Amino acid sequence: MSERFADLFRIVDPRLRSGLQAAVAQPGPAAVAREGQTIVLAGHRSAGKSGLLPGVSALTGRTPLDLDRELERRHGRLLRTWVVEAHADFRRAERALFESLPPGGLVAVGGGFLSHHADALGDALTVLVPISFETYCRRLSADRTRPRLRPELTLQEELTRIYEERELLHARVPTVRLEDFLRGLAR
Repeated sequence: MSERFADLFRIVDPRLRSGLQAAVAQPGPAAVAREGQTIVLAGHRSAGKSGLLPGVSALTGRTPLDLDRELERRHGRLLRTWVVEAHADFRRAERALFESLPPGGLVAVGGGFLSHHADALGDALTVLVPISFETYCRRLSADRTRPRLRPELTLQEELTRIYEERELLHARVPTVRLEDFLRGLAR
């Protein structure tokens, strides 16, 4: 089974990879999307949602959509500046685009989606892509293309606060674990 998911395992947090592989190989709950149910890949920034999108698309036969890339394409604005210059406008556009999508798709949402639009997920099968705090910090510290969300703080303070805040918010949203979703695809 792990060969089937080899490309996906290469994308997830390397600190969590072996545990995820072991979990998928063991019996346990399996999350399977119903016919016509949208599958949403969600989680922290830099968790690997966009990277997982093509592989999950290949396994499910669903057309993938990266919500952030589609927002940039449709609005002609880079998220990097849009989030900083007009945050509320960005969040409105993000929600409107998601809600306009036909059911039954495969969508990777941005890192703030669960925190800002959990109620928009409705009937979707929302898969939480995990990332450790250490990998989150390493990836975001190295990625200069992403906007600072709290520039008044040091980068380390910003990363710590946002990670902790979103962990609490994500815990309140009905999601399925990535390993349960992959176990469902293996059936």
